[in-house]
Amino acid sequence: MPEIGTPVFLVVGEGLNLRSKLEAVDGTALTVTAPLETVGLQMFEPGREFEIFWAPPRSRVVLPCRLAAVTEKPPMRWTLVPTAPARHDNRREFVRGGAGAVVRLDAAISGQPKEGVLLDISEGGLRCWVDEPVTLAPGDQVQATVWLGTAEARLSGLVHTVRPAPYGDPGEHLILTFDTKEEVGRMIRQYIMAWEIGERRRNHRTTR
Repeated sequence: MPEIGTPVFLVVGEGLNLRSKLEAVDGTALTVTAPLETVGLQMFEPGREFEIFWAPPRSRVVLPCRLAAVTEKPPMRWTLVPTAPARHDNRREFVRGGAGAVVRLDAAISGQPKEGVLLDISEGGLRCWVDEPVTLAPGDQVQATVWLGTAEARLSGLVHTVRPAPYGDPGEHLILTFDTKEEVGRMIRQYIMAWEIGERRRNHRTTR
């Protein structure tokens, strides 16, 4: 088990990770902080099963759990009970989601600001589509501004990849990487979660 106070991530959707913190261990049961993004949502009630993970150096440990109890008063806590042994997993820590928002790109070397369309975003980077070729290259510094449903995120990042749009589409795909503070990271997680719920609802309507 990780040490008390260790950040842990709750995998509560199809690749959706929410940040939490280990508060206590009692036998095999773990107590963690309830992610702010889940407060008031009935989908997170006792009995739900999901995985949690924590990330020691050069590794990632995954533990399948069942939500056994939720505190009724603040501070909100979840009690988790393991349903299988922990395992090591080397998948990436941050999960991408969301699409369709306008991304404003500002770069010192490219002159006028340019706008793109968000393809997906995570706490460590974003991918967007621009309708015309850009003069940016890997390693260039870019300021990206994107509206995430309830607030605007301003992200200072580096160009990771510039490549032609696939399937014969016009324009290019631009991948940026960046580091985020917890406040911005929480905003991105909330945006991805809202997008994920919206996608599930749309898929449910189309399959009726």
